[in-house]
Order: sequence, then C-alpha cells, then structure tokens
Amino acid sequence: MYRRLKPIIILLILIVLAIAMNPVGNSLENYYPQQKAMDIAALTIGNTVTSGMDVVDESKLRKVPVIYHPEYIMNDLKEQQFYDLFVALTTGAIETPLNELTGAHISSHGTAQGFEGPGILLVKGDKLVVSPPDTFVWGFKKAYTYGVKTKSGLEIWENGKTVKTVPYSDISNSTVPHNYVTVKTLQKWCNKADNGAKITLDYGLSNFNDNRNPVAPEDIETFFGNDVLEYMENYPSGSPVMVYAKFSTETVVGTGADVLGSYANYSTTARAYNAMQFVKGWNNTIIPPHTTSHGKETVGFQGISDPHAPEDSATHGVCPAARSLRSAVMSDGFPLPVGMSSGEYAVLYGFEPSAGILLKNTNDYPVKIVMWTTGSGAGLHIYTKAIALA
Repeated sequence: MYRRLKPIIILLILIVLAIAMNPVGNSLENYYPQQKAMDIAALTIGNTVTSGMDVVDESKLRKVPVIYHPEYIMNDLKEQQFYDLFVALTTGAIETPLNELTGAHISSHGTAQGFEGPGILLVKGDKLVVSPPDTFVWGFKKAYTYGVKTKSGLEIWENGKTVKTVPYSDISNSTVPHNYVTVKTLQKWCNKADNGAKITLDYGLSNFNDNRNPVAPEDIETFFGNDVLEYMENYPSGSPVMVYAKFSTETVVGTGADVLGSYANYSTTARAYNAMQFVKGWNNTIIPPHTTSHGKETVGFQGISDPHAPEDSATHGVCPAARSLRSAVMSDGFPLPVGMSSGEYAVLYGFEPSAGILLKNTNDYPVKIVMWTTGSGAGLHIYTKAIALA
C-alpha cells in the first residue's frame, strides 16, 4: 500500500512546497526580471515562417533558482515534464516554461502552428508569437545577388557581401545562379566586361506591405511557392509581387475591347504578332493597392519598317491592344498609364509596350489584369478585364 501511495505523497509535497514558496518567489521577482521573449527566438524577429517550423531555440531558455519561481514546479507537473522536475529538485535551478514567453501560434514544443500561408515571427507585449498573414501580402522584386568581374574570377556577392569566387573556367549552372542570366550569356559578359564590372544574377523580395523582413532568393519558393518565383522572374526589378492572397471575391471593375484592323503599308501578320505579345505581356499581372507595375519583360516584339518612325521602325499592332488595356484600367480610376497617350496611337515612341509601360493602381484593393484575343488577322479582337480582388 505504501509503495502505491508514495508517488502521490511526493506529488502532494511538491504542490505544498510550490504553494509555500510562491510568496517568496513573487517578492524576489523584481530583483530577477523574467527573460525577454526575443532572447529565445530561433530566427530573427520579423522573419517569414510557415507552420511546422521551429521558432524557439530551447537551448536559450534561462534557468533560474527554484526559489525565485516555485510556480514553475507546478508547470512541470502539469506538462508531465518529470525529467525537468527531477533536475530542478536536485540542482535547485529550473527552466523557464515556454508558455511564459510564447503566445499565439507557437506550440508547447516551440514550433509554429495553427495558421495557413506565410506567417511572421514577432514579439507582442512580452510574448514571442507568430502572426498569420493578412488577406494579401506583397513585396517588391529587388536585386540581391551580383557577379563582379575580377582578375581571379567571378566574385559572387549576396546582400552586399562576397560569398565566393568562381574561376571563369568553372562557371556553370551548379556554381552560379541562372534563373535570370544563362551561363552562356554570363560567359559572354565576362569575356567583354572590364574588371570591377557588375552584373545582377538573382533577385529577392523586400519592402513587404506587412513590414516582414526581406526574403532571399533561395527562400522564395519555400515560403511562397513556385508560382510566385515564376511570376517575379517575368517582371522588371522594382515590380510588386503578390506572394499570398486569400480573397473570396473577384469583381470586374473595368473592361476594354478593340480590333486589330488592317493597314496597307504594314504586315497584318506582324501586327497581329505584336498585339498578341502585348496581351501575353500584361495578362495575369496583379497590381496591389497604391502601387505601380510594368508588364512582363520576358516578351519580345517585332519591329516593322516605317520611314515615319524614329529609327525607321516601330512595333505596329500594339496600339489596339494598348487601347483595350487603357480603357479597362482607366474605367476603374487608374490615371493614364505612363508610356501611353490618350489617342489612337496609344503607345508612345520610346516606351517598350510591356516592360516600359507603367500602370498605377490608386484603389484600396488589388487589381488583376486579364487579357485575351479571339479571331485572327485583321479580325483579331483584343479584350481586357480589370478585376478587383477582395
């Protein structure tokens, strides 16, 4: 009988001990302030995290004399942390319980939990927490990795620091980033560039609307998915990139339509090609609220001989498509796009029809551009919808 009652007796003694020591601990707490929540973070505050990631470094949890926090004994009993309890009783020092320093969306084991999408590690009040993402999260494409030509090889700079030097003979897909600059193009650049010349090799995301920390190129797919990586690869540096969207409605807020038509002096086939490239350059572009965006830089246009145009060539065929886009966005309150006129010849000379034109969303909601065509030849019809996401 005594053997069966012994654990219960010990438990009762510990509970009484904790209760008895509690006033003493409370009186001493002012002299030994609680550990700060940010001190136990496994990541930099403001970093992006996903569910299941370790966000607490338990090795950083401070141990305090049991007499200062006897209530921690009760926590070990409640959590059935019997080994920690044994250590506390034999050494007189006890580890600060995680729940004293952590809050929302962090488990008792220090992992992020209970949310979807890319969260943020924050300190709120005196607790380490993970904040779930807002309905929309976007950042801006920014140069992150550079190649610098030197006498000894190509220096790779990341975030302003040299990380390695690659001998020119070793430049390959396995030694340098190649999402934006092919190895062949980089080798040609190295052969022609002067020592000290710099070329951008990769891009990260920064200046997020929710103030999270910048995200390095190698983490973009992990946190935001391959679709986001592919999106940003198509747009110029500085473009806004929607990395997370959990909207429930799509509302058409502007439309536009135009037809290619025919001009005796210019090839209809070439003009139709340019119109469809314009559509490809702008279709599925998302412009967050109060931001500006270019179209894709990965589309190309065909120059058509024109003695009246600067340099005797112009990308005829883009104007009907541009008029369609212009009508859709301006009917939603956008100002006249930079690089466009208000007339029939919608694209101004000197502006590349996709990456050169700039749209400004002055609304409080993101707008998605959807463009498509029907028909062919001179009868090619170009349609545009401006869609509000909410």
